[in-house]
Amino acid sequence: MPSLAVTLYGVCALTFMMAMYALESRGRRFILAFMLGCLLSSLYGFLSGAWPFGVVELIWSGVALRRYRAADST
Repeated sequence: MPSLAVTLYGVCALTFMMAMYALESRGRRFILAFMLGCLLSSLYGFLSGAWPFGVVELIWSGVALRRYRAADST
């Protein structure tokens, strides 16, 4: 069972990630911020012992990085 500190970190990381996802249409910097949120959420998954969640969020960070790079070329 994760500690209170890990749980609070997870709440903050996931809230940040979802907020950045909601703001992506405002500019590519929000796509990059979403990628950071995915990395933070991935770390939470590994810290809490939910490694499948950590792996999926790590993959999503790669998807976000690819979208960020694609948005640069348009």
